[in-house]
Amino acid sequence: MKKLTSLVILFSFSIGFAQDIEIETFATGLSNPVNIKHSGDNRLFVAERSGYIQIINQEGTINSTPFLDIDVNVTDNGGEQGLLGLAFHPNYASNGYFYVNYINNAGDTVISRFTRSDSNTADSSSELILMTISQPYINHNGGDMAFGNDGYLYIATGDGGSGGDPGNRAQDLSTLLGKMLRIDVDNTSGGNNYAIPATNPFVGDATALDEIWSYGLRNPWKFSFDSLTNDIWIADVGQNEYEEINMVTPSASALGVNYGWRCYEGNSTYNTADCPPMAEMTFPVAEYGHTSSGAFKCSITGGYIYRGSAQPNLYGVYFFADYCSNEIGILSNNEGTWSYTFTEQYSGNGWSCFGEDVNGELYVAGLSSGTIYKIIDANLSVDEHQLSDIKLYPNPANESFTIDLLQFYSSLNSVHLFNMQGKLVKSVNEFDNQLTTISTKELSNGLYLVQLVNNNGQTQFKKLIVN
Repeated sequence: MKKLTSLVILFSFSIGFAQDIEIETFATGLSNPVNIKHSGDNRLFVAERSGYIQIINQEGTINSTPFLDIDVNVTDNGGEQGLLGLAFHPNYASNGYFYVNYINNAGDTVISRFTRSDSNTADSSSELILMTISQPYINHNGGDMAFGNDGYLYIATGDGGSGGDPGNRAQDLSTLLGKMLRIDVDNTSGGNNYAIPATNPFVGDATALDEIWSYGLRNPWKFSFDSLTNDIWIADVGQNEYEEINMVTPSASALGVNYGWRCYEGNSTYNTADCPPMAEMTFPVAEYGHTSSGAFKCSITGGYIYRGSAQPNLYGVYFFADYCSNEIGILSNNEGTWSYTFTEQYSGNGWSCFGEDVNGELYVAGLSSGTIYKIIDANLSVDEHQLSDIKLYPNPANESFTIDLLQFYSSLNSVHLFNMQGKLVKSVNEFDNQLTTISTKELSNGLYLVQLVNNNGQTQFKKLIVN
């Protein structure tokens, strides 16, 4: 009963966080990594600016052949150009579709769909272009993409570049620049290779484009959805003074949110000529100044709310970083008040993106170093680190899954499977070898929590999907 109570507590509220984190080298040898995603299994897919997508396996090795090579289609001459975004279709396991956001040789944004050939390679000739967005300058391209739990594809676009948004494009609803877009990739309409969700906020407004979900963004380099609440988190790169973190709930975001640029930079006035009333803006939950404290900062890299189970002290914390200072930021909410701290500087990296694996564990990429690091709680004991290193595969599982105990099999006491109602559905107590296979034939399809318990009574939870 005590173990079950711990499980319920884990899902009931955010555990108070510890500021002490460590980064652990996971993979090296990448070239300008800018996006990390998973496809529903234990691998990570990393987009490189030059036009390649690499596969990193569970143990940190990189496949010798890229998953996708569209180098000939991509220009990365400018510092913010290249292959920028990647998103896997929610039904990728069955349809093989994934989507990319890149700058083509004409300097414009292209949103395309590709299809995999097999589990390790994609068909580079399968490109279906969904949309092309003209870019007036080489910077502020945004570039990130993600599917919401509504099944629609969200696309972040920058204001078109230069400085100060000279065309006031972020506030202009007749252009797709400086926006968050939302499209339906499973249907077509109006001669496009996509359709417009009927619930998009500006559908039927003759002065606005139907694709727009929200606006008033400068350069939303990275955004993510909270996998528990579906809140959307957008880190918007600032102009001269402030970097901002925006968060809105699903119900609020459906209203056509205006995040304020170029009227405001963070919470401060920038250029309010012809701007709507301040009351119509949605201001950030957090901002930081370039020279407010510590090392000089200049460009925010957005991350994720941690919803994994291996680092319970970090549960509910939002991670972000600054490209210039090489610091990682930790944002938490205490009784309705948001506050953040920064780590030490990890020089020589240039943090470009965060990634979330299938179990909700977080990674961060160094653009300059070409290294992917795993974020871990520095306050975990040695035994807890050992438990967090134990691997489950395949995930999703069909008729069984294997636990790779590495060198720790002699110290593991038991494994318990709980369904999402907190009911214990299976236990295993004997581990004679490094690899132990557990049958799932008697389990219904769905999400389960696998509890690992060592001989000292310490526990870790891992997520398992049963198909």
